[in-house]
Amino acid sequence: MLDRLDIDTRLHVEFIDITARIEEMLSTLGATEGTILLYCPHTTAGLTINENADPNVVRDILRRLEGMVPWNHPDDRHGEGNSAAHLKACIMGFSLNIPITRGRLLLGAWQGIYLCEFDGPRRRTCYLKVRSD
Repeated sequence: MLDRLDIDTRLHVEFIDITARIEEMLSTLGATEGTILLYCPHTTAGLTINENADPNVVRDILRRLEGMVPWNHPDDRHGEGNSAAHLKACIMGFSLNIPITRGRLLLGAWQGIYLCEFDGPRRRTCYLKVRSD
């Protein structure tokens, strides 16, 4: 069974920590051991795991991504004008596999799961599939 998580983004570009919401869903599902597949079916948003203790890490990632892939590039041809958002989403990726042990996500001490918005604000959806051992 697939479970669905809807996320309303507020900014044009942002990382939203969805770790607590995923853990809530695991608790509701009663998953104790296995893996979780998290999938984002959007072309201008992605998923990543990174530090969630110091907000400057996220700010630095977003700043560096903008430096590598600026929003306006004279060679972009996509008619909607959001080629940078598509490329940044590709860099982040669209799915994550995370182990579950004792009913908790097996993340590092400073890790969190982020939805990465690159063309917001929008309503985004992620799908969650638990594979139990």
